[in-house]
Amino acid sequence: MAVKTITIDLEAYGLLARQKGPGESFSEVIKAHFRPLPTAGRFRTLVRSLHVSDETLDAADRQVRARRDEPARALKR
Repeated sequence: MAVKTITIDLEAYGLLARQKGPGESFSEVIKAHFRPLPTAGRFRTLVRSLHVSDETLDAADRQVRARRDEPARALKR
């Protein structure tokens, strides 16, 4: 993995360090914050690129129909 060294001031370092969890690298914190946000367009592109079997599509259809016939109910207390 290639790396780059950057210089940040102490205030920026403190802000970054506060976001960092145990076992998490600074690179992971930065990527989590700056990676492109999910959008409907990206989701649509992803879905169009998927190759789903007819069996899987049929199973999904059955599940949707079953939920339509018997909608979820709140638990009685």
